[in-house]
Amino acid sequence: MDKLANYIQKKLKCDCIQSDDGTIVIHSTLDNIEKHLLFLRDDEKCRFELLIDVFGVDYPDREKRFELIYNLLSVVHNARVHVKLQLYESDTPTSVEKIFSTASWFEREVFDMYGIEFSNHSDLRRILTDYGFKGYPMLKDFPLTGYEEVRYNVETKKVVYNPIDLPQDFRMFDSLSPWKSHSVLEKVEKADES
Repeated sequence: MDKLANYIQKKLKCDCIQSDDGTIVIHSTLDNIEKHLLFLRDDEKCRFELLIDVFGVDYPDREKRFELIYNLLSVVHNARVHVKLQLYESDTPTSVEKIFSTASWFEREVFDMYGIEFSNHSDLRRILTDYGFKGYPMLKDFPLTGYEEVRYNVETKKVVYNPIDLPQDFRMFDSLSPWKSHSVLEKVEKADES
């Protein structure tokens, strides 16, 4: 695997590391993503011919908020590679469905969940949420309750959409905060002692 990682790094002239589980991780750019994926698919020493998944990650605190990860598999070499692409909120990556036909559905899912639009996509529309759905549910700042309550009304025999009242803004919880919660039992025990 080290030889393959070194070969890819030398040919693509980009950051290429090998993770603990043996997966090769490549950092690409908007300008080079198509070229990198074509090389990984067509080069005789690589032959990463299957696109297993394209998924997004939201890092709201980063300048480049989004990261796209293309998960490729080489059956011949029994190897995986992750091609990572960092994006600003305003970036529009090019669709790679002409390189891998499976990318069409994966890119639609990323669009539906994160709002990342792909240029030159043949059919970029929602795939998992309803057509009238507002927002992108995988964003870290999307409210857990959503914006609308959807329910079936038995009397009118149709689906009804009601807006949800969100009385407070979204809160960021710091899991590394030093505060501790005190149980009711601890408070009762302290009251008994005094």
